[in-house]
Amino acid sequence: MAHTAQVILACIAVTALYGDQKKLTNDEHMELLRGLTAEYATVKMPLPRSKKPLNLQTDGDFDTMEWTAANAKFGPAARMGDLVQITKVDVLSDRIILQINGGMRTHGGWKDHVSVGMGGPGAVMNPINQNPTNAPGGTTIALRFKGPIGEITSADVKKMLKPVLDFDQQSPTEQFTETLTPEVKKAVAEKHAIVGMNRDEVILAVGRPVSKDRETKDGVESEDWIYGKPPGRVTFVTFVGDKVVKVKDTYAGLGGTIADTPKQLQ
Repeated sequence: MAHTAQVILACIAVTALYGDQKKLTNDEHMELLRGLTAEYATVKMPLPRSKKPLNLQTDGDFDTMEWTAANAKFGPAARMGDLVQITKVDVLSDRIILQINGGMRTHGGWKDHVSVGMGGPGAVMNPINQNPTNAPGGTTIALRFKGPIGEITSADVKKMLKPVLDFDQQSPTEQFTETLTPEVKKAVAEKHAIVGMNRDEVILAVGRPVSKDRETKDGVESEDWIYGKPPGRVTFVTFVGDKVVKVKDTYAGLGGTIADTPKQLQ
């Protein structure tokens, strides 16, 4: 009876611990995607190819047998000192999936499967493509947390990946930022889009949109990039050609109703 009571109390304690952890907000989720996608890193230990994500704990620990078996079966994806790029990021409840150099591909090169902005095949998913990687292939890493992911930033994730990937060198994104006009650089730092930005600058500032919508009015074709989902703040970034002509922040309720953004959410 006493043992049963102890088990119940332990379950309640674990539930309370997870309940106290704050879930990622939409803005925090977007910051993770924006801060990790397309970033370059130097490999600090051999990375094997793998069809399934290679598990890596947040403290840098990993299953040596799993990694060794993957390397024996599929060969290396990157060697120590190689430059690699994160080409896709998926943030789940208790792990972050990082695709490296397009992941493991059975046909064609990884660069044939990623693109930038509205570009075509062969362009790396990055505002710039000046530092091609020298790694022989690609793979996928699952950064696993001990519970639900709470408040965390892309900088925190890079520190967790430090035993495997070194992001300390100036990244191509940082290099690209140095070429921006003062107005655009300020908007990027403040994480919002402004009129006059091009598509790559918008991606750098606020990441990729949740959805897109095109329309033609009076012979002019425009495209809305939509950020956020109801209930909460929803931002419409309108392009004509490659330039932003309008940025509108709204608040969408559960029923899809649109209103001015409440002050506390601005």
